[in-house]
Amino acid sequence: MMYGFSARLDGSLEEIESRVTEALKQEGFGVLTEIDVQATLKNKIGVERPPYKILGACNPKLANQAIDAEPDIGLLLPCNVVLRQEGEQIVVSFMDPAAVLTLVDKEGIADLAKLVREKLERVKQAIESTA
Repeated sequence: MMYGFSARLDGSLEEIESRVTEALKQEGFGVLTEIDVQATLKNKIGVERPPYKILGACNPKLANQAIDAEPDIGLLLPCNVVLRQEGEQIVVSFMDPAAVLTLVDKEGIADLAKLVREKLERVKQAIESTA
């Protein structure tokens, strides 16, 4: 996957979501949005899917810097984190801001994207180490 990176973990979706949320907090992120794709597809079109959630993670300080550099960057925010069940494991996938923000040709954005990626990689390491 060229636009993200992921971890495979044992445990329930709820347990892993809690670990992800806590690790995000340690890196200055909060979860702005939570989309329960499984429930939405069931309710809207009657499709049964394994658990699948999208968390919209945001580091307010870094988001503010990005918006200052490029006001329309909100089109590429927040940093999505996907939790999905695959077999007996939960796959946690992180959007790679360094890949996504190559779309923005503004000074300072690449450095900011690199910093955000480093933080998300530490979140990945944290959830893997508590497994």
